[in-house]
Amino acid sequence: MDFAAARKVMVDSQVRVNDVTDRDLQAALLSVPRERFLPAERAFSAYAEMEPEIAGGRRLMLPRDLSKLLMALEPRAGETALAMAGPYAAAVLARMGLTVTAQEADQAVLDVVGPALADAGVDAATAPLTQPVGQDYDILVSEAATPVRPDAWLAALKVGGRLAVVERAGPAGKAVLYVKGASGVSRRELFDCAPPVLAELAPEPAFAL
Repeated sequence: MDFAAARKVMVDSQVRVNDVTDRDLQAALLSVPRERFLPAERAFSAYAEMEPEIAGGRRLMLPRDLSKLLMALEPRAGETALAMAGPYAAAVLARMGLTVTAQEADQAVLDVVGPALADAGVDAATAPLTQPVGQDYDILVSEAATPVRPDAWLAALKVGGRLAVVERAGPAGKAVLYVKGASGVSRRELFDCAPPVLAELAPEPAFAL
């Protein structure tokens, strides 16, 4: 399979046509080998309009949705970023000149994506996704959805930092952009989408008599 040709078709037919106009982001998407973030036997599905599985139920986000999330973040070279359950997003941001850490809870996922992250210059961390590693990030992004507002993720941002994530409590989800201010956070809804939910971020069930 000609992955370079498939990558160009992906950007032309799934990214540019969905109003993703950032040329640096387009160039990064054209450069990062998305197929390397999947097991070899599923690499053929990397550029299809689907969410292919990495390992253990974790999936890559649709290129259309991820590119729109990343553009909303307005990433700038020299910034720091944390990708929570977002290895491909991490590599794209690194290609754009950011210093990036990719955090995963499942070592099986890192076993698949680790070599590609290393080649992209991304630091990898294995830790529960309920609590980010490190603090004072400019950007935080996830390729998976969260069932509730991820307050622990927001706490890991510096003032002026941005979080792009999909919040999904049912069959449909909403991509949102948070911006952290000195006295709180602002929230802006971006578009509808429905990536798989990170179950470990679900709140503990409450019981009342």
